[in-house]
Amino acid sequence: MIDKFCDWLTNKIKSKVTDIDEEKELVINFGIRLIFGELPKILILFIIGFLLNIGWYTVCLFVLIAPYRSFTGGFHLKTHMGCMITTSILYIAPIIIAKNIQTKQLIILYTLLILIAIFSIIIIAKYAPADTENMPILSKKERKNKKVKAYITLTILLTIIILNSNYIISYMLLCGIFLQNLTILPISYKLTNSKYGYQVYTKEVN
Repeated sequence: MIDKFCDWLTNKIKSKVTDIDEEKELVINFGIRLIFGELPKILILFIIGFLLNIGWYTVCLFVLIAPYRSFTGGFHLKTHMGCMITTSILYIAPIIIAKNIQTKQLIILYTLLILIAIFSIIIIAKYAPADTENMPILSKKERKNKKVKAYITLTILLTIIILNSNYIISYMLLCGIFLQNLTILPISYKLTNSKYGYQVYTKEVN
């Protein structure tokens, strides 16, 4: 129902504006889907967080990880329920894990940080930004720009982990970064029956 409404609204906008090409249409449609589809999911995510007594941690993790997620990309499930479950896992699971396994031994924290930092750098270099069919990234300039921003946000997150005195926040960020990295891997796209957008549209052009 939401998807049909978003498509209808996109067509209405396209009919009123004459210079909208296919790529701009995809951007408009994605923006409308974000407003009417994603914002309610974010609200539900926060409600779940507060019901589990981890509300402020949920808000904190969302604010800190969301930019990294937007620049690195990741698979997108086709159903709203699937997206809600995935979003909950990406933002709730790291907090639950952090609260239960975090330790104040710096050697463990820094070891995990180094391992995840190396893993993240490799993943970003190889796969980011991981786009989707609904929002393909076809411009080489835009892809390079997002990749650079992914490295910058990663650096900021790692700095917060090092300087932050709250171990729960440090561990939930490490876990959040790791889980987000998994969403851009080819095996994750395959398991969720998703496709990289640039590959689909490149094939169509060829």
